[in-house]
Order: sequence, then structure tokens, then C-alpha cells
Amino acid sequence: MTAVGCLFERYSEMAKNLVIVESPAKMKTIKKFLGSSYTVDASMGHVRDLPKSTMGVDVDNGYEPKYITIRGKGDLIAALKKEASKADKIYLATDPDREGEAISWHLKAALGLDDPARKVYRITFNEITKEAVTNAIKHPRSIDMNLVDAQQGRRVIDRIVGYSISPLLWEKIKRGLSAGRVQSVALRMVCDRDAEIAAFIPQEYHTVDATIKHGTKTVKAQYYGENGRKKALKTAAEAQAIVDAVKDQDIFVAEVKDTDRVKNAPWPFTTSTLQQEASRSLNLSTQQTMRIAQKLYEDGRITYLRTDSIRVSDAAVAAAKSFIAAEYGDGYVSHRSAAGKSGSNVQDAHEAIRPTEITETPAKIKDKLANDEFRLYQLIWKRFVASRMNSAVYAQTTVRLTRDSHIFTAAGSKLKFDGFLKVYRQDKDDEELKQDLSFLKEGMTIRFAEVKDNQHFTEPPAHYTEATLVRALEEDGIGRPSTYAPTIGTLLGRSYVAKEKKNLFATELGMAVNELMVGSFPEIVDTGFTARMEERLDNIAEGKENWKDLVSEFYPDLEQSVQKARETLGRIKVADEVTDVICDKCGRNMVIKYGPHGKFLACPGFPECRNTKPLLEKAGVRCPKCGGEIIKRRTKKGRLFYACENKDCDFISWQKPGAKGKKAAEASAE
Repeated sequence: MTAVGCLFERYSEMAKNLVIVESPAKMKTIKKFLGSSYTVDASMGHVRDLPKSTMGVDVDNGYEPKYITIRGKGDLIAALKKEASKADKIYLATDPDREGEAISWHLKAALGLDDPARKVYRITFNEITKEAVTNAIKHPRSIDMNLVDAQQGRRVIDRIVGYSISPLLWEKIKRGLSAGRVQSVALRMVCDRDAEIAAFIPQEYHTVDATIKHGTKTVKAQYYGENGRKKALKTAAEAQAIVDAVKDQDIFVAEVKDTDRVKNAPWPFTTSTLQQEASRSLNLSTQQTMRIAQKLYEDGRITYLRTDSIRVSDAAVAAAKSFIAAEYGDGYVSHRSAAGKSGSNVQDAHEAIRPTEITETPAKIKDKLANDEFRLYQLIWKRFVASRMNSAVYAQTTVRLTRDSHIFTAAGSKLKFDGFLKVYRQDKDDEELKQDLSFLKEGMTIRFAEVKDNQHFTEPPAHYTEATLVRALEEDGIGRPSTYAPTIGTLLGRSYVAKEKKNLFATELGMAVNELMVGSFPEIVDTGFTARMEERLDNIAEGKENWKDLVSEFYPDLEQSVQKARETLGRIKVADEVTDVICDKCGRNMVIKYGPHGKFLACPGFPECRNTKPLLEKAGVRCPKCGGEIIKRRTKKGRLFYACENKDCDFISWQKPGAKGKKAAEASAE
């Protein structure tokens, strides 16, 4: 070998490859997969952003954003520059979405890597596994400026909305408030639902329910109608007439119909369905779900957590089929497609959320995970496995019973083949009608053991929960997977919305802000307008539109609306809810305020009187030890418990006294 050849070989061995990711956790995981010729560093998120002190958008010169280095990131950038100067190749491996693409673009600028001679590449992977990371390094690309521009368009429009309207809220309502393009729509949805509930007038209706007894078996039947037609019963008189017509009379079994009913397996999780199911079954908030899922992703346990697709890779489908066949048998393996787009709002940029390795069962890795990580991983694992399994089949029986012109029906079902239910079962799956109707045969004559009229009233629509609000936002095309949790977090953090149990309620402050927004900025809080904005941002990501054109169409109308509102709106006073608790320092009736940790009592005499107290919510029961009032309290982590209001009494319980017996009531809280 020549001297030049030996020198080149030694240089190649010394050559360094720098991989830059966003978080230390991801850095640690990726380091395990790459050899000693790779250095892996973390940017700790964004390194450049718009300034906080000003709008940071030059509205007079083409809406050019004025990016600055984020405070406190100077030393980090200097360290990354030093590593980059020693590297032969630099791989920007931030998250595989628009935000991640923008972070890579900002990194390239902040580190001075724009020289075409530098070997700077963009790599992405949907899961942090050795195969995915090494495959990404084998197939690098340049930064996708369409994705960057879509992020810039969103960031600039959101900044313009926030920095134009927020000062108006300070001026007309109170300081410290904020408006946002997505959060304002979400707030309107909560306020509209609350108004709908408040305006709801219950309507009376009745049902006639019957009981059939046969030996030890009891069957429930319901009144259907008359002369073959379904009939609604609005009054007690109508219902009682039917009761009188059939009680103590023979009833004819006119029809017994047996059918199989198929219950299809669910699709694997998207971001929104994961948030919804984690809220329902694990009692996790949207923010908790995303924080835990982020950790699982960075540790290489699950695929990327921000997705609106139900698509699954062919390799993952094949692995699932093999696993299911081995664990449960060939009869449980589904051969349905791996799925693709499921709606006009779906970007389909990433796979659905699934475990990176299906053989890593929850039981196998339980000891390696924190409790909430295990619970969420188990939910994701079970949902994915179930999604590749065959449907469940129920043997369903429906019976039609007649007396003269009156018709009653009874239904029952029995699980015939469990299919995906062997792995993944929701509460509603256990609510199937399980009553046995096998003794009822066509042509039989029976008598009801009991027939009674039941009075009901129509119910108002339910308050939004975090889960149902996420579903509504997704259905209306508002926001994207990455925005649901921070949007709800902002509404709660600003005290525009309060959460009682799982229900979301608009506060007085939230209603005042919404009233101003609806009156002065109807387009911004219009769901259709906001959904169209999302569609146009998608067009930018696909290279079909220019982001500055979108901003230039949007800003002039907004500026005009802000000026008009400033000139025409008067000061809006938000009334605090007054309580019967007397301030022990000045004697005023204390009012309810909202803070970062929920409601508390404050003296309305602020700033002269700064007295505050915790808000003690009564549970409506008496202490089993001393007879005092039981109040609701919460731990620092937000878990509800019950305690006696008397300071001398040590009663404390996770369970409401009387809810699960004396033994549960006496259990002490940790």
C-alpha cells in the first residue's frame, strides 16, 4: 500500500460522525446502537425561536420572522459547534415531524453548517431501534423545506394571533391572559357546550319494562310499540294503559331469531385515540399521557407518539401474525390490510403507535418500567396485538312477544368466539346482554312476572372531558396530534377552564374571554375557518402553497379587527364567585380564585388584604369517627382523598365514607 493510501486509511479510521438528536434520553438509547466512530449529542429541543419580548415578525417586510438564540442555549451551541468542527459527517436526527424538521433547520443555521462543502444530512426514524437507526443513516436526505415552511407558517400565525390579541385581553379584562388560534376555538367549544347544558329543558318520557321468570332464569323485556311500529311513550297515562293491557295476560312468543353478530377488532392507537383511552381506562390527563409516551418512545419501547395514522408497516404486521399464531393459535390471526389514510384530515406521515418489538410483552419488561409507564405500555401493546387479531363473534338472540297489538322485545347474546377480546377488552365489551333466552320458543304462551312503568327525563349533553374534547377537536379538523395536549394544558393553566372529576367547565374568566373573542374575532374562533387553516398548512407541507402568502392573507384582517375592538370595547369585569367563608383578617366574604393547582379562597380586599385559604369542598357525608363534616382533599400529585374537617380528628381515607363499607372507610391514606 502506498504512503498516501496508508494516510487515507488512518484518516478514515479517525473520521467522526456526529448525530444530533433532541433529548438526552433519546441520545442515550441511540448511543447503544452506533459504534465508536459516532458521537451522539442532544440539542435539548429548539435552539432558536422568536423573541419573547416582541412579536418577532416583520409585518412590513414580507412577514420575515426574526429568530434569535434561545436564552441559556449559548454554551450548548458552542459545544455542538466544537463537536461539528471535528466531524466528517453530521446527521440531524430530530423528531420525524414538522417541528423536528424545523429544529434541524434551526440547528443547521445556528451551528453554521450552511457551507455546501459540509456533509450535513437529515435522517428520521419512526422508532428508536438499532435496525431503524442504522437504516436511516444508510438513507440520509436533505432538510425538507416544505415541512419547515409549514412549521414556520403555523408558528408565525400563532405568534401574530397571540401577540395581537393578548394585549387587548390585558386592556379589556385583566393582565396575564392569552389568546391562541387553536386554544380560542377549544375554549369556545367548552363554553358553547356549557351554554347548551344550561339552556337544556328536560323532557319527560316513559318506558314499560317487563320481567319473565322461568325456573331460576330471569329475562328482561321492553315495550317496543303497536301494530308493528315503534312507539314513544311521553306520559304516565300512555305507559299505564299498556301496563294494564298486558299484566296478568297471556303473551305470545311471535318470533325467535338467532344471528351471529361480529365485533371487529379496534385499529391501533393514534395520538388522539391513545389520549382518549388512557383518560378513560387509566385516568391519565392528555399531558400525562404524552409525557409518559415520550419516555417510552425515547427508550425505544414504542413508535413515534405524534401521529394521526392507523397504518402499520408490513414488517410489524408480519411479526404480529407470527406472535399471535404462536401464542393463541392460527384461528386468531387476522389478515386484514395494514390500513392507510382514514379521513381527509389525516396526514399519514407516520405509523400508528405500536410497540417496537411485539415479543417484549408487558409482563416481560414490567420490572424495567415505572408504574405509569408499564400501564401505558400495556395499553399500547394490547391494542396493537388486538388490532391484528380476528373479530369476536357473539351468538345473538332477539325475541318478539305480542299481546293483541302490543309488541315487546327481548335480546340476549353469548360470546361464541372471543377473537381479539382474548387480549384487549374494554368496559363496554362486558356490557353485552348476557341473558339466556334459549327457553323461549316460537308459538309459546307465557305471562310476565312483572310489568311496570318507568318515568325518565331526557338528559342534557355531557360536559366535555379531556378525552371527548380531543375527539371533538380531531373530528372538526382543529389542531394536530402535537397540539391537543398543550391546548388543553393552556386552557387549564390560564384558568379559562376548570376540571371537576373528569368534566371540563368554563370559568367566569373563560366565559369573559370567549365573549370578547366571539364578538370581536369571529373567524378565529370559527371551527370551519380554523380547520381550513390546518388544510392550508398541510398544503404548504406538500409544497402546494407558500407560507408567506397564507400569512399575508390572514394578518391585515386581524389587525383591523384588533384596532376596532380596542376602540369600541369597554372594560369587561369578571365577577368572582362569592362564598360564605369570612376572611379572618378583615371580615369580608372570601371569593373563589383559580391558581396553578386549582381553586382556592382569596380575600376580595387585595392588595390591602392578601389572605388566602385552601378551598374545602364538602363531601356531603359525616365522619364515622367524630361526626364532623367530611371534606375532599388532594395529594400533591392530585389524587383525591377524604378527611375530617376537625383538626383534632385523624380520620382520612381514599374512599368516601360509606362508599365501600366501614373497613374501606377506615383505611388510612398514604
